[in-house]
Amino acid sequence: MRKILLYFALKYNGDYSSILKAIKEKEHVDEKELIGIENKIKSKYLTILDEDYPSELKNIGTPPIVLFYYGNIKLLKGNNKVAIIGTRKNTTYGSVMAIKITNGLKKYNATIISGLAIGIDSIAQQKAIEDNINTIAVLGSGIDNCYVKANEDLYEKIKEKGLVISEYPNDINPLPQNFLIRNRIIAAISEYIIVVEAKYKSGTMNTVAYGLEFGKEIYCVPSLATNNSGCNMLIKQGAYLLESADDLFTTKKD
Repeated sequence: MRKILLYFALKYNGDYSSILKAIKEKEHVDEKELIGIENKIKSKYLTILDEDYPSELKNIGTPPIVLFYYGNIKLLKGNNKVAIIGTRKNTTYGSVMAIKITNGLKKYNATIISGLAIGIDSIAQQKAIEDNINTIAVLGSGIDNCYVKANEDLYEKIKEKGLVISEYPNDINPLPQNFLIRNRIIAAISEYIIVVEAKYKSGTMNTVAYGLEFGKEIYCVPSLATNNSGCNMLIKQGAYLLESADDLFTTKKD
């Protein structure tokens, strides 16, 4: 059955709806293709039927049916998994805070989760690699297609020292909507979500929306009082204000 799920994931380029439809309708499987199906990928893969598949993903409405990955898949089972997310157009303040928070999480044996985007995502994950902190990169492109190309070196380091996952196989090019779809995975596998800098309307806020849907705790680094501070807006709405990594574990929860 694992190979059948992989077969449909490859046939439909990781598209959840198409894969699910094929399974429900018992779509014909080419037995000859099925025999060598695992030779069509370079990465490893995990299906929703596997023991190591994270329960956090099974409990969402649209769990990835197949996850392609490189690295240490056991990181998905670890504790203190923290998403650090934010704008691609960060300020110096945002960069300093992302680095400070990531560094501060080391003593808590945290795993940093992000989307390998330029800006806050890659700043946090680069710091994680430098400080030997576990990190998971969740791609919105094929597992073999690092997007953006500017982060290829970081991508390779995370493959070696952390974990890179995607529901999209091989070198599939990313569609704009795939990054928003990807955000549900970041939110689901994280215990906590930290927003460093974000605009009102952004992919970051999309991840926050998933996080709220999944019952995750949202922490925000306060920004200057501007007309477009997503962090300040979230704090007003009840998100925890965060100034250091310690706040994540010392803030009194209701």
